[in-house]
Amino acid sequence: MAELKGKILAGKVLIKPSEAEDCTPSGIIIPDTAKEKPQQGTVIMVGAGKADEPMEVEVGDKVLFGKFAGQELCIEDEDYLLISQSDLLFISK
Repeated sequence: MAELKGKILAGKVLIKPSEAEDCTPSGIIIPDTAKEKPQQGTVIMVGAGKADEPMEVEVGDKVLFGKFAGQELCIEDEDYLLISQSDLLFISK
């Protein structure tokens, strides 16, 4: 992964989504058309906190988010998700 240059706006978090599962625990291979959108990922960049909402996440945290939360981005052939901190459901440090 290339070093990202730039700044995230207040209250926003840039996440690298986890890869979708290729097969089930029982060994059944899941085709690309049937794969579910990942709902977890790793925090890559964090914006400044807002006056009424300080940032609770840090770079490197694993997070869970809603299925349709955030804006999908493709930067240098890598997929990312830009999401508001308030849309995060769980933070694992």
